[in-house]
Order: sequence, then structure tokens, then C-alpha cells
Amino acid sequence: MRYLKNLAIAASLSLSLPLTASAQDALTYKDQQKLHDIAAAVQADRIEKDIEKLVSFGTRHTLSETESDTRGIGAARRWIYEEFKRISADCGGCLEVMYVSDIIEGETRIPEATEVKSVIAIQRGKTDPGRYVLMSGDIDSRVSDVMDYTSDAPGANDNASGVAGTLEAARVLSQYEFDGSIVYAALAGEEQGLFGGKILAEKAKQQKWRIHAVLNNDMIGNIEGINGVINNTTARIFAEGTRMDETDREATMRRFYGGEVDSPSRNVARYIDLMADRYIPNLDTMIVYRLDRFGRGGHHRPFNDLGYPGVRIMETNENYYRQHQDLRTENGIKYGDTIDGVDFDYAAKLTALNAVSLAGMAWAPEPPQNVDIEGAVQPSTTLKWGDVRGQDNLAGYKIYWRLTSEPQWQWSRFVGDVNEFTLENVVIDNYIFGVASVSKDGFESPVVFPGPAGEFSIDFEGEGDQ
Repeated sequence: MRYLKNLAIAASLSLSLPLTASAQDALTYKDQQKLHDIAAAVQADRIEKDIEKLVSFGTRHTLSETESDTRGIGAARRWIYEEFKRISADCGGCLEVMYVSDIIEGETRIPEATEVKSVIAIQRGKTDPGRYVLMSGDIDSRVSDVMDYTSDAPGANDNASGVAGTLEAARVLSQYEFDGSIVYAALAGEEQGLFGGKILAEKAKQQKWRIHAVLNNDMIGNIEGINGVINNTTARIFAEGTRMDETDREATMRRFYGGEVDSPSRNVARYIDLMADRYIPNLDTMIVYRLDRFGRGGHHRPFNDLGYPGVRIMETNENYYRQHQDLRTENGIKYGDTIDGVDFDYAAKLTALNAVSLAGMAWAPEPPQNVDIEGAVQPSTTLKWGDVRGQDNLAGYKIYWRLTSEPQWQWSRFVGDVNEFTLENVVIDNYIFGVASVSKDGFESPVVFPGPAGEFSIDFEGEGDQ
């Protein structure tokens, strides 16, 4: 019986590994105490106070009051600006706080000339400041009529929760120094057409920022779904597949070589999913293979449109009675996005997920560039890649692979500081492959799928602004 039991175990192991894999090829990582510390430092009570403050402005509609100090979008964005400044003062001026704005007019939801003004804070990296990861939430709120800018629109969950999470992430992460830069963004004009994101994405492109991840947080505080489900242990990560800026030639390459489920956005989502497993207790994330909710949109989309990797992080169970609704009670149902619908501990949990993901990527080297693969009609698979910037912190590279039907990476091998490696007797036809950069203290970049379908970089002439 013992022999049969051992035989069954051996058979199970042989099915779970490539035929030539050994124990060294198991999916491995280095646990990082600093990331545990960051997750633990996020405080629900501070998030609660920030949501209360944002709700107190009555409405934050894009077309609302801008002169008052107590009501409207103007008062809200000035408070956010000053809050970022206070956070910066606590870290010795480590944040560059600024407004990013443009005049929008002639649009269906912004017919008259209106300044759409977002607030951002940049924490510059010490060794590679031209490389960015970004966390965002939306300032504005609305009621049933998207053009009603005078009625009270508390927007407690949609999306004061995302802005409060971004502020709290800045408080925690500003106590550390990173190799890459982190941007904390409170974006305006989302409900009127994603204009704040469009303006910032264009600024990033003009200034040649190397953005390797945009984490858009839109509704991170509701745990009671309209379907009756109450759950504070799950979250969703929406990530597009095929890149918006894909050329016809690249589409043809993808057809023959794959990559439709391995865009940079999808691999950022996989990175965040693993961070949840490793550092956020009692949280399971679900990667949704879609740009956003069915037929809907969010502020990561303008970045995706320009080729930047971006995902939406949000609650699993939405309550549509609390979204885009006039404040009222009908047939015993309470409508409206009020603060009593926000679970602050849950919002803190998702904020912590953002914080550890941003920190992990900012401490890691940049993702490998120019990743290529070969091995057709061969018994082995060879991957090649170019050098990354910030070589002083680079320990080397790790190759990942998985079965083509699997959503998450299954095996990995650290191969050192080389630019080419062959996986002997691992047949290219049977797996999906990728490469990550690894720092000397064990922080890893997101995995990069070979070829243009998985490329994280955007072609710029010159290095760009620092």
C-alpha cells in the first residue's frame, strides 16, 4: 500500500511539472519583510477620515462650484493638493505636488469651456527617476443625471474611496526611498469622459515617461453586492488583452506566436495577484480578462490607449443602488453613494495591495526590454533580451513559463546576469514563456512576454524628462 501511495504521489508530481523540470524549476520568490511592513502600515481610520472630508464638499461634479472653500470640485481638489503637501512635509519634501489641467469644451458632457484639473504627487526614484509606476483615484462624483452639477453627490465609494486610498498609499510609501518613481494621482473629469486621465497620459507621453504600470482604483470600498453577496475577501483586477496600439504587422505576429493573454497589462495583473497571495491576508484577487466591466470604462483606459500598461483594481461585488443615483428612498430601497455604504477595513486592504505592488515594482529593476524567443522545431527553447537601465541594482533575470491554458505562471528559473538562456528539452510549442528582472535584494519586475505583444516599453526618441 505504501508503494502504491508513493507511486501515486510520484505520478501526480510528474503531471504537475514539465517532463524535464526539476525541483529548482518550482515557482519561487524571495519573501520581502519590507512589503509586509508596508501592508501593515495602511490605516483604515485615516482612509475613513479622508472619505468623510471628500464627502463633506457636497458634490465634486466636474462642472460644479470652483470658488467656494467648502463646496464643489474646486474646494475638493485644493484640499487634495494641500493634503499631498502635508504628506510631503512629513517626508522632508519628497513629493513634487502639482496640478495637471487643460480646458475642455464642445463635448457632450462638457459643452462649455471648463478647466479639468487633476492633482498629482511624484515621488522621484533615486537611481532611475525616468521610470514610473502610477496609482490613481477619481476626484469627481455624480448623481442620476450626469449633467446635474448642483445636487448633492457624496460619491463616498465612487470614488472618494479611490482618492483616499491613493492618499494613504502616499503616506505610507513616502517613508521609503525607491529606485524608480511613483506617481500618486487624483484624476478629474472621469464621469464626464475620462478627461483627467487623457490629459495626464498625454503629458506622460510628451515628457517621455517610461510608465510600466498604472493602477487605477475605482470603487474599492463596497462589500455588499446588489446580488445579495457580502464579501470582504475578494477583489477584481481588470486587464486588457490585445494592445490598443498594436499594428497590423504585430497582429499577424500575435496570430502565429501568441500573446493575446500576455499583454503587459495582463502581466501587471498577474504581478498584483501574486502580491495579494503573498502579502495581503485574507484577500483573493480575480483577474478579469477584459479592459473594464462589460461595456464600461475607467481612468486606466486613456493610458492603455497610448500603449501604457494599466489595470483597474476594484471591489468584486458592486451595488448599483449606490452608483450614479440621486439621494432618495423608493419602495424601501435607499439609493445614493453615501458613506454608510463604505467598508473602511476593506478599502484599507485594497490600498495595501496597491502599496505593496507599487513598492515591489519601484524597488525592482525595469522590466526586460527587447525580449525574444526561438525554438521552433527544436527540442529546447531559447530566450534573449537586452540590458535594462539601473544596472547597479540588477542581480540578473528569471525565466517564467506555464502551460498555455493556465492563467498564472507555474515554473521559474533564475538564470543570472546574462542576456540569453536555453531551457533544455522544454519544447516551445507547449508553454508560454516570459522574463523578469531581479534586483540584488530579490525584488522582481513584472514578467515580459516575448515580442511586441508583451513589450512594456514605448518607443521614444531620446530618454525623456526626469
